[in-house]
Amino acid sequence: MKLVFLIGSGAVGKMTVGQELQKITDLKLFHNHMTIEPVIEIFGSYDRKTVNELREVVFRNFAASGNYGLIFTYMWAFDHPEDWNYVEHVREIFRPYGTEFYYVELIAPQSIRLARNRTENRIRNKPSKADVARSNERLLREEQFRLVSFEGEIPFENYLRIDNSDLSAAETARLIQETFGL
Repeated sequence: MKLVFLIGSGAVGKMTVGQELQKITDLKLFHNHMTIEPVIEIFGSYDRKTVNELREVVFRNFAASGNYGLIFTYMWAFDHPEDWNYVEHVREIFRPYGTEFYYVELIAPQSIRLARNRTENRIRNKPSKADVARSNERLLREEQFRLVSFEGEIPFENYLRIDNSDLSAAETARLIQETFGL
C-alpha cells in the first residue's frame, strides 16, 4: 500500500495534480473536498467534526482494502501542532498494512493561486468555490497560517517539494511518479 500526501496552500493545484497522478498510476484520489462538499451541502456550512469522521471511515476501510494506494490532498498548517498530529494519525491508520508514505508539497505564489482559484475544474469539483470573490477572500485569509514548510522542516523520507508555478498538472504528476517510482 502507498499513501501520497499531496500538500499545499489553497488553489496551488493539489486536486488537479492528484487527478493527473491518478491517471498515470494505480493510485486512487481522495481530495479533501470529497468530504467537505457533501458536509456543506447537508449541514449548510463546514463542520470539521463530521468531515474528519467521514475521512476516518474512508482511511480505515481503504487501508484494509488491499488497493495499490491513495493520494490524499491536505492543506497542512505547519505552525499548528494539531495538523502535525492529524498527519501522524492518518499514518497510524495505514501503518499496520505496511504502507509506504510519500509527501509532495506544491508551492506557487499567491498571484498564480488566485488565477487557479477560478478554473473550471476547481469549481466543478468544489461547488463551495463557485462564488469566486468569496473564495478569493478565503484564499487571502489563508495567509494567517503557514502553509509552506521551512526548508528541512518535513522530517519524513520520500519528501518532494515542487514549485509548480510554471508546470502543468500533468508535468507535475509525471515528476512525482518518476521521483518515487509510483
